[in-house]
Amino acid sequence: MALGLSYNDFIACCGSKQFAKHMVAEGPFDTYDETAVAANNIWFNKVDVNGWLEAFAAHPQIGQNQPSSHKTSSATSAQWSKGEQSTALATATDSTLQELYEWNSRYREKFGFVFLICASGRTTPEILSELKRRFSNRPIVEFEIAAQEQMKITELRLQKLFSNIEVSASTQVQSAASNVSKAEEGRVTILGGHLTAPTIASDAKSSPTPTRVRPPITTHILDVARGCPAAGIEVLLEMYSAIQPGPVFGNSDKDKWILQGSSTTDKDGRSGQLMKVVNDLSPGVYRISFNTGKYNPNGFFPFVSIVFEVKESQKTEHFHVPLLLSPFSFSTYRGS
Repeated sequence: MALGLSYNDFIACCGSKQFAKHMVAEGPFDTYDETAVAANNIWFNKVDVNGWLEAFAAHPQIGQNQPSSHKTSSATSAQWSKGEQSTALATATDSTLQELYEWNSRYREKFGFVFLICASGRTTPEILSELKRRFSNRPIVEFEIAAQEQMKITELRLQKLFSNIEVSASTQVQSAASNVSKAEEGRVTILGGHLTAPTIASDAKSSPTPTRVRPPITTHILDVARGCPAAGIEVLLEMYSAIQPGPVFGNSDKDKWILQGSSTTDKDGRSGQLMKVVNDLSPGVYRISFNTGKYNPNGFFPFVSIVFEVKESQKTEHFHVPLLLSPFSFSTYRGS
């Protein structure tokens, strides 16, 4: 059955009006999986910079219970924020709270928005350590990381929404059953067996939290010379398929790379889906190639290839491998 989640439901999950409006337009959704896929697509491909900043502003500073000011903040969102920070608050001392406050202030002064992290289950020392580590990032890199953390929070809250709906539906079914007369109990028992069996099977199938709502390898391109996303660049994802563990520096191995998928970056610099959504990524060596020569005809690089390795212990992780490009230089990093 399709669930008619409202604008207010979505604004509680992510404080961006653009996000909430797009989600309502694309709904209703039948499952959490379907909702999460739509949420990722909308957040990363349809919500602009202003929408991202609006969502960031809806969050309280880590260590506080309420955002300083945000018109779209709801009681539900505020309650969720409090719950998400419960571990951090429980493990805080007066000194660590003061240090957290000071580093939050420094972070906001540098980047212009609140430090954003999916705080659920994380202690104050862990959060402080991550804040200090990310403080050294360049603003354009940190902005992307904050957007990824926002989506983690959004997915967590969407999951809570679906859990609440399932509990409510279960309660209504039990209440209705209790009002059935004794004469009908036999018939209800028979019908109930047919009705609950598929539900149990469905629950058993979907009980583990989905580990993927997007492909395990993604990328985007930022034109750091122009200060904007790089649109219209062709992207290829390949995997090394030879028997040996990986490519060897200096050896010709052009026939040993197997194409996984291709796409072209959109107006936000993001590639489309480069591979299927799978829970376990095959360990091995991967290569993402970008047709930069077509984008910068007078630049130094006819194309750029980034080679990286996914180990057996990392197969359930997400690999976001962006390209920061200018006509005469490029850099990359591993995001999440």
